[in-house]
Amino acid sequence: MPNSQGRRRRFGSVRQLASGRWQVRYRDPETAQLRSAEETYATKTDAEVALTHIEADITRGQWSDPDAGKVSFGVYAVVWLNDRKMAARTRERHESVVRLHLLPTFGDRPLASITTAQVRAWRTACLTRTGEPTVVKAYQVLRAILNTAVDDELIRRNPCRVKGADRYDVPERPVLTVAEVYAVADAMGPRYRLLVLLAAFTGLRFGELASLRRRDVDTAKAVLMVRRSQAEMQTGALFDKAPKSDAGIRPVAFPSELLPDVQGHLDIYSGPGRDGHVFLGPQGGQLRRSNFRDDWIRARTTAGVTADVHFHDLRHTGNTLAASGASLRELMTRMGHSTPRAALIYQHMVNGRDREIADRLGSMIRKARGDADS
Repeated sequence: MPNSQGRRRRFGSVRQLASGRWQVRYRDPETAQLRSAEETYATKTDAEVALTHIEADITRGQWSDPDAGKVSFGVYAVVWLNDRKMAARTRERHESVVRLHLLPTFGDRPLASITTAQVRAWRTACLTRTGEPTVVKAYQVLRAILNTAVDDELIRRNPCRVKGADRYDVPERPVLTVAEVYAVADAMGPRYRLLVLLAAFTGLRFGELASLRRRDVDTAKAVLMVRRSQAEMQTGALFDKAPKSDAGIRPVAFPSELLPDVQGHLDIYSGPGRDGHVFLGPQGGQLRRSNFRDDWIRARTTAGVTADVHFHDLRHTGNTLAASGASLRELMTRMGHSTPRAALIYQHMVNGRDREIADRLGSMIRKARGDADS
């Protein structure tokens, strides 16, 4: 039985238990029900200090229900995923991150029990078995979930406070010369030759190229209209998605030197009708990365290009080649990067600057091809 020596005070009370330890009791500010603090204390002074802190938190509006943080991370993560509006591919990636990298460590733990030290230890362990980009993504998702838990007043502060854990240094990617681009393109074979050339000389992403339709190609002006991007789910399902921002919808000029290649490809390899895909797989279906992965590796080897070059490096190559003489705004627009000055950028582009960038790339092509033919 509790000792009758407990002393009443204006806010709450402290009393000594039969065990000799001291208990704090106070009114829940939300329900007005009498509740006991989670901990007991060795001395009466310690208990009174703890009660004073609780009173101060309630007065400042900083009190949170200690029971709220008892919900497990796993349960809360499922709710968090269900409540978030995400593109299908983004949702799939987030669900995969939660399932593979977060639940094994944090799934059964109460939200309020997760500490910065535990997060740091989890990250260190992940880095021993998983690449840094994956660990950074997992950390970002963990932090986002716990940020929402803070907003929901389930925990007081986010334990994801590991400095530098939300980013990593991207290694410098290789840049191909114009001659190397053509060497790889020629080695790819006719079906995917134009795919390589446009990736390098327009800087379009694979998904943007894969989703191009005939109506997106203006051969009179040598311009591609980027309206969408193809995505592939882990199940293999393909779908078109809108760009991440308005900047992703854009016209991109290509060098007029590529017009014969573009027209020849449209005549032989593209799907029929205005909505026919510009690039198709070998059996006439939609283009997938797997359709040409072996061709890419073989062509890269045949061309004598380093094995470290990925298809996406063609975009980096295009960005680097186009940067000569282009302003940052013009380059960002061409590459589909968002910017707060989108209207000003668009004005530059319609005034012909993007055509100038494409023409400079054309000059590089003529020089490189001329040197190769001489």
